[in-house]
Amino acid sequence: MLPASYATPAAVILTVGGLLSCFAGYRLFRFVLGLYGFILGAMVTTSFMGTTSTMSLVLAALAGGVVGAVLMIVAYFTGVGLIGAGLAALALHLVWRFVGGDPPTVVLVIVCVLGALGALSVARWVVIIGTSLAGAWTLIVGASALLGHPAALHAASAGTVWLVYPLSGGWMYSVMGFALAGAGAIVQLGTSAKGGARKKIKRPAA
Repeated sequence: MLPASYATPAAVILTVGGLLSCFAGYRLFRFVLGLYGFILGAMVTTSFMGTTSTMSLVLAALAGGVVGAVLMIVAYFTGVGLIGAGLAALALHLVWRFVGGDPPTVVLVIVCVLGALGALSVARWVVIIGTSLAGAWTLIVGASALLGHPAALHAASAGTVWLVYPLSGGWMYSVMGFALAGAGAIVQLGTSAKGGARKKIKRPAA
């Protein structure tokens, strides 16, 4: 848990990172993996620390963030599978909300494995959809924190940003999150298609 005084810098990082992930995640996939690895590493590290000095928390967050970023970048080739597993887990939790409670661990593991295998066969689509959803969610949390939303400020500073905040913050956040993700996916599909078309064009012989 980061000190409250660091909530604004954390919110800025989440906002900028979410914006890049949502609208340029496919082109900047390695960077996005590193950024989310840094955020995840910082949150995991600080969550295991008790009440201590601000400097210790900041240093621990930086160290954990660097380790998380390195691990995610090294795992670049498995990143698509991880995104597929994450999307499958998210879908299962959304469906399970109608059942009540949390899905059984065995079911969750099976669904994640199937999601990872399916993702590897449609890598480009999975990267675009996954980074759009993650970017939209992170962008909303960061932007809400910058605007002074109490729950978002807590998420930005306390490390609870990995919760599906837009889906638990009311229907407006849910609609806003999916709308942003849809817009981001459309932009990414358009820019990645243009990039692919440019690569196919050969210069005429002199």
